[in-house]
Amino acid sequence: MDKSSKKYVVIILGIFLIGLSILLFARQVEILSLFKFVFIRVFGLVISLGAAGFFIFWIIRKFHSLKIAAIFSVILVGVSFFLFMPYAFPERLQYPFFLKTFGPSDGPSLPLKNVLTFFLKQSNMERVSDIARDPNDLPPPITRISPERVKIELETQEVIAEMADGVKFNYWTFNGTVPGPFLRVREGDTVDLTLKNSASSLHHHNIDLHAVTGPGGGAAVTNIAPGESKTFTFKAINPGLYVYHCAHPNVATHDAHGMYGLILVEPKEGLPKVDKEFYVMQGEFYSTGGLGKKGLQIFDAQKMLDGKPEYVVFNGRVGGLNSKMKAQVGEKIRIFVGNGGVNFISSFHVIGEIFDTVYPEGSMGGAMFKNVQTTLVPAGGSAIVEFDTEVPGKYILVDHALSRLDRGAWGVLELIGEPSKDIFDGVFDINNKSH
Repeated sequence: MDKSSKKYVVIILGIFLIGLSILLFARQVEILSLFKFVFIRVFGLVISLGAAGFFIFWIIRKFHSLKIAAIFSVILVGVSFFLFMPYAFPERLQYPFFLKTFGPSDGPSLPLKNVLTFFLKQSNMERVSDIARDPNDLPPPITRISPERVKIELETQEVIAEMADGVKFNYWTFNGTVPGPFLRVREGDTVDLTLKNSASSLHHHNIDLHAVTGPGGGAAVTNIAPGESKTFTFKAINPGLYVYHCAHPNVATHDAHGMYGLILVEPKEGLPKVDKEFYVMQGEFYSTGGLGKKGLQIFDAQKMLDGKPEYVVFNGRVGGLNSKMKAQVGEKIRIFVGNGGVNFISSFHVIGEIFDTVYPEGSMGGAMFKNVQTTLVPAGGSAIVEFDTEVPGKYILVDHALSRLDRGAWGVLELIGEPSKDIFDGVFDINNKSH
């Protein structure tokens, strides 16, 4: 082999090794954006196959004519592209790529166009200072004694906000918070609900209210593109506490971004009087970055399918309830509890309190539970808990699947008042963070 040939061999091998290195590098690094994925995987494969084709051409050319060498090289490279390019190029122009699922509609992959637009425009997306819906923010009890026609307007908004200190998420919301507004109507009311999709949204949305009797709970008639709005009408037939959520395919993907809330259909006779009501909703969030990884975190569809959330929280973020839930000793408290899911059942518990009354699964008109320690709240379900308050202090709300506390599933209810030593007496441990 002469010096010129050796030079070409070295160049070809060098190019081949560079392409191979890029491919190996792509397998090792955490892919935080679509650009990294497409550039590294596709560019690396093109370089490797191109170098391999040139090397094959050079070998065959040593023993055959230029025409034969070219034909064989093109055939081999073409077959290689056919076999390997699907592993580097986006399938169906969606992200993440090659995620095969078997649901009745689109899988959890997001449209590639929307992903690209998000990365290009995310710096200009609306930033929300606090994504958490205030647990005190709910309408007062209904006092009227006859049904009415009620108008409700909601807007779907895609925003960026903090999940925890320095950890940011792209939330999809109703009215800019997680959960969305607490809706309150009376049994027998006729409701005109208008849903608008913000022009800044990247995705279609709709709404499915579990309180609605009709196709899709309203989802079938409220599919809207960015900038559109639609109105539909329903009658509130059944009293109870119900979840509403976005049901546009893929439903789990939309809900795992924070698109859920509660609607209460009060019975005709109303609910028993209490002194304080709170609105609490649990949800799961799935990110490519691990727990506590700072920066803008990207939705991980595979973790969602596997049921492995990085964060499990109340009202949209870590600490979403803290410093917001306060009451006086002696007040009777009612908490409307929901679970946006999308995978876990919540084992709702208030440490140091016993639920005097539980409306299981948000049911009204049936049997109620008394003196309950922990109540189950299904994914896409609800519960109402009521209890009297006798002893001052800080009471921690938890999902009693207790490892979820470390993922954010806890909040604090503070009761203010005079001690009741006949009920509880002792010396507090100042090192115990639980009181």
